[in-house]
Amino acid sequence: MEYLLNKKIQQIEISGIRQFFNLVSGEENVVSLTIGQPDFHTPKHVRMAASQAIADNKTTYTHNAGIIDLRKAISKFNEEKYHLLYNPENEIIVTTGASQAIDITFRTILNPNDEVILPGPIYPGYEPLIKLAGATPVYADTTSNGFKLSKEILMKHINERTKCVVLPYPSNPTGASYTTTELKELVSILKDKNIFVLADEIYSELIYEEPHTSIASFPEMKEKTIVVNGVSKSHSMTGFRIGYVLAPKWISNHMLKVHQYNVSCASSISQYAALEALTNGKNDAIQMREVYRKRRDYVYSRLLSFGLEVDCPKGAFYIFPKFPITEMNSFDLGIDLVRKGKIALVPGSSFSPLGEGYMRLSYAYELNTIERGLNRLDDYLQKGYLR
Repeated sequence: MEYLLNKKIQQIEISGIRQFFNLVSGEENVVSLTIGQPDFHTPKHVRMAASQAIADNKTTYTHNAGIIDLRKAISKFNEEKYHLLYNPENEIIVTTGASQAIDITFRTILNPNDEVILPGPIYPGYEPLIKLAGATPVYADTTSNGFKLSKEILMKHINERTKCVVLPYPSNPTGASYTTTELKELVSILKDKNIFVLADEIYSELIYEEPHTSIASFPEMKEKTIVVNGVSKSHSMTGFRIGYVLAPKWISNHMLKVHQYNVSCASSISQYAALEALTNGKNDAIQMREVYRKRRDYVYSRLLSFGLEVDCPKGAFYIFPKFPITEMNSFDLGIDLVRKGKIALVPGSSFSPLGEGYMRLSYAYELNTIERGLNRLDDYLQKGYLR
């Protein structure tokens, strides 16, 4: 009876990241640098807040949009960090992770036959949600521009069907991010168009050189921008599943309807943990960021010494080297690296066809693990296995 299932569901696939991870998980003695899971423990004071919430019986449904204290904390956090002003009463929704925030965004703004511009290579979680909403993903090739949209690249893809542009920065899988000047260039194109921007800023606290600038901080963009963020990466709280969405009231009112019928509300216990994270722990990410920066510098220098083409990440904890393969594709290379090199990286093709030829390395691992993995990659390359 499988043919009776939703055709859109049948046509989408499990994330290429997970497919590859599951495929090689049975291999022995492999150093894996694949998953974007922070290797830090959730800060103790945040864990204690979750425990206290349970002890205090804060285990009931909350307001659909989240407890008001958390929404106020989100508002204050984003004002202090990124100069974003959102009313906690009606412009902030606490979601079950950033993934659910993206889902309710697309289901609110998209109609059948709309198009969404995705700067590729890009995290694979957007395309299925766009298709499930009946719209069409349109990939814009950013490989010649440091993995970032430019005015020229964007203009090539905008047409009468364009409903939304996704700006995920810092980026998974490339670590690329936008400067204020680069954002101004995009704003000059988008400000007069009836096109939404979904700004996925989940890695905003993990940016190394310049402070993070949100495109929503430009006054002419706020009314058409939906900002997605959360505490998973900034506070190493992936399992707590707390994200949030910032949007003007006229959008949030409709998004809340989708959210309400989808999950009712985010976990009450997790919300109280997030409240602690964004108040007493508002600067917890700084120490983690400095560790990631040191790892980034080490990984970048090693990959350059291997003779690989690679851009230096500006944020997040990924790097995306290009491999000079001619006979293999990225997936073949990934399998070969596991079997001959005993090192697991994620094939670039998992991040759209524009990632072909690249591999994603996550440095959200302890430095000694990264070093062992890179030593094995060096050995693989030195033995001439690449083809």
